[in-house]
Amino acid sequence: MKQKTMFYCTECGNETPKWAGKCSACGAWNTIVEQPETPKSFSKGGARMASRVNLSARRACPVTDLQADEEIRFPTGMRELDRVLGGGAVKGSLVLVGGAPGIGKSTLMLQICSKLCEFSKVLYVSGEESEHQLKLRAQRLRVESSSLYVISETSLGDLLESVATEKPDVLIVDSIQTLYNDALDSPAGSVSQVKDCTLALMQLAKGQGITVFVIGHVNKEGSIAGPKVLEHMVDCVLYFEGDQHTSYRILRAAKNRFGATNEIGVFEMRDEGLTEVENPSEMLLSGRPDDTPGTCVACVMEGMRPVLAEIQALVVTSAGGNPRRTSNGFDYNRAAMLLAVLEKRGGLKVSSCDAYLNIIGGLWLDEPAADLAAVVALASSYLDRPVPRDLVAIGEVGLTGELRTVNQLSQRISEVRRLGFTRCVVPAHRAESLRPPEGLQLIPARNIGEAIRAALRQMG
Repeated sequence: MKQKTMFYCTECGNETPKWAGKCSACGAWNTIVEQPETPKSFSKGGARMASRVNLSARRACPVTDLQADEEIRFPTGMRELDRVLGGGAVKGSLVLVGGAPGIGKSTLMLQICSKLCEFSKVLYVSGEESEHQLKLRAQRLRVESSSLYVISETSLGDLLESVATEKPDVLIVDSIQTLYNDALDSPAGSVSQVKDCTLALMQLAKGQGITVFVIGHVNKEGSIAGPKVLEHMVDCVLYFEGDQHTSYRILRAAKNRFGATNEIGVFEMRDEGLTEVENPSEMLLSGRPDDTPGTCVACVMEGMRPVLAEIQALVVTSAGGNPRRTSNGFDYNRAAMLLAVLEKRGGLKVSSCDAYLNIIGGLWLDEPAADLAAVVALASSYLDRPVPRDLVAIGEVGLTGELRTVNQLSQRISEVRRLGFTRCVVPAHRAESLRPPEGLQLIPARNIGEAIRAALRQMG
């Protein structure tokens, strides 16, 4: 007898009895995959397994009776990771760490075990490495503790049995795509397996108060492999980003139920493991060329941290009829808008030129405060005149070419001065109310024309 099959959407997890080119739930195209239908007796097998492992029935109680006196957060040993998590890991939370293969996810998780083992018991479950390989990597990272337990396992049932035996305070699973439930016929990494195993880990975390870190791989589109519902089930989704050909890595939160999602953590990959970069601005500005047209520094806010980033622009005469527009680390539509404003309000004929924008260091600038620096860099490249090395431009650009103020401007200019810059172009209507630090000159500008003239004038 032929086994019945169901169709699942890999984006949202919606089930449908027949295939369709477009998901009726989320509207995504070409995301419907076929999987064997789970028998009713085996449905939610992972949840049933978790319920058999010391998960007692819980009763509802009034919110006024809940105790919140004790601190539910604890440090992980890496301040950059604690910053992204919102001040530290939360007891009983489920954290998903995603990233491309080889980016450093396993290294990050194993390194934090050194600090976590000082006050808690940690169980590291790897489905991709043997215990011997984990030992070699732990020696390289200098992670040695009798409170760190490691096991190479891919079966969900055996994993839950190990948790019941060892009773850890922190559980690390590497990775969710290698974990499978014996009650399901589908292979590991399929939609049903990922959903069921994640549900079991979520009930384990909430029921026993175990902090669970789950590592997940990303697909070629850059999202975590598996159904989109996976990200909705967990408490935090962290993305580990960076070019494998460079040593710097950026950790950012895409979702965080216990903190902000606009914080970033910066790390550097070295032979001895990941090291924290406490001052990302110095890293992003290192190697900046002198007296070269087409570069300007912007100051953006990543959470509560001001970060200085270099924006590079290249404007050249187009060889064809349709000028090319390319942006890397900067929103393409916003870059096109700034080019139109630069021609209409700034008087520079850039419509017939190819234009390229690039953010150094792999940072993504999605804040309007970087508008002015992008416009100044484009004008500098078009006019072939360098921007003074000690100048920073901060401000949002409107469609009429006016400069709008941005939030936390005082904190931004303090960071600008701390890194040695002596001049800063700011919107004119905020310049009078600001008190610049000693040694920093504020250059007021009402529109992009005044800002370009102030930024590209000869140094005195």
